[in-house]
Amino acid sequence: MVKLFLDSFWPMVLAGIKYSIPMMLISFALGLVVALFVALGRNSKIKIISGICAFYVWIIRGTPLLVQLFIIFYGLPSVGIVFTPFVSAILGLTISQGAYNSEVIRGAIAGIQKGQYEAPKSLGMTKGQTLIHVILPQAALTAVPALANSFISLLKDTSLCSILTVQEIFMVAKQISAIQYQPLLLYIEAAIVYLIFSTILTFFQGKIEKRLGRHLVPES
Repeated sequence: MVKLFLDSFWPMVLAGIKYSIPMMLISFALGLVVALFVALGRNSKIKIISGICAFYVWIIRGTPLLVQLFIIFYGLPSVGIVFTPFVSAILGLTISQGAYNSEVIRGAIAGIQKGQYEAPKSLGMTKGQTLIHVILPQAALTAVPALANSFISLLKDTSLCSILTVQEIFMVAKQISAIQYQPLLLYIEAAIVYLIFSTILTFFQGKIEKRLGRHLVPES
């Protein structure tokens, strides 16, 4: 059992480096862009835009990610829309991240004091300039802890992509288990690999939060 554990450890780590981590990074980056636009859309005074964004968040937050992945990879081909397993995984994770993180960003923006809007206006800045140069930077600092937690959770969500046949950590564990007939050992080992990656990410999360925390202005 020790030999099996050691022999299967590197393939799982390699799967994490080649698939799980890239899926996490790409999906989070794309999801962050989606989240920003959705958050701004929900705050829009144009009802149809705010309504569409609210509907999107409601649908995605109200349905399981696993079901969403099944719809994208197994359902859409029935209407002629076909994606590769990796692209399907990225699309599903991005859509999910966009919905959840939009609420984080929206809450961070809502927490900005009204004076932060009025001061730039008195200096002749437009609404767009105020948003880009004043509001969003402050909101970003506030949102970092929650977004960082979402980022780490996303690594664990990549395990669901094994159902799309993506060769990530859990898929490799299942394949080895099917050959070696040691599911308990291999699934525990997969959990350990996820834990190692998560611990490393958590370490860097703390470093980033500490550095960004220096720029936060304490409330008077």
